[in-house]
Amino acid sequence: MSLKVKFLEAGYCTHPEAIVIRDGRWKNTAFPSLFALIVHPQYGNILFDAGYSERFFQETKHFPFRLYALTTPVHFKKPEDSAVYKLRKQGIEAAEIKYIIISHFHADHIGGLLDFPNAQFICFNSAYQAVKNLRGISALKAGFLSGLLPTNFAERAIFAEDKLMISLPSKYAPFDKGIDLLGDGSLLAVELPGHATGQLGLFFCDADNQDYFLIADACWLSRAYQEFVLPHPITKLIFSNQQEYTDTLSKIHQLYKLNSYIKIIPTHCPNVFNQLSTQVNCYF
Repeated sequence: MSLKVKFLEAGYCTHPEAIVIRDGRWKNTAFPSLFALIVHPQYGNILFDAGYSERFFQETKHFPFRLYALTTPVHFKKPEDSAVYKLRKQGIEAAEIKYIIISHFHADHIGGLLDFPNAQFICFNSAYQAVKNLRGISALKAGFLSGLLPTNFAERAIFAEDKLMISLPSKYAPFDKGIDLLGDGSLLAVELPGHATGQLGLFFCDADNQDYFLIADACWLSRAYQEFVLPHPITKLIFSNQQEYTDTLSKIHQLYKLNSYIKIIPTHCPNVFNQLSTQVNCYF
């Protein structure tokens, strides 16, 4: 399948590195919020997540959500840091985005959804059900800002659970089952629980025969999956399930050890972002 992919940044947040990897430094670190543009020969322009938007600041003006902004300070230049602006610089208008695959419903992944009026949203129903009715402190603990979702989200949603479950190629072991999102084998979703309920990871292979695995927030730094280093224990306060997080990271670590040629992309890893930003994709 002749997929093309480009990785872009829509804002970033800062907090101590030692929170996301327990042997890290306590120095504040910038963590970019990546999103991916995937161009499919039949289905057109598809996004994986949508990064931050300036709506984050509107939604976190008042208690209790002000705590969200204080604990993970967000840096965002409006409007030039937004996904919609970055795509326009690539010659793609918001109306041309047909699908947005949502890894999970934290603000740094759904912040830009409202900018794409024609998009349908692909996600795990379990992820949506876990947050859709949350408000106040419960929503804060889940990292969910309901004002970032379009009011007609449910009508535009396509749930991964309704698609065909298939056996994955052996190169993706130990992940053995996945969901064929488009029905042509090009985009294969797996569940990566722990950080958030129903977090979605995505396998695909591009036109250059390079395999990718987008793992969202299954870890924040590549070294975490490479060396199997867990985050600081305090993170259990915000994870949906600490044991599931550990199990998910272990599987990604095994994948890396077995198939190191697969490009594993955590959403927030600065080193990954620096590597990707220096790549030149001749097809864009």
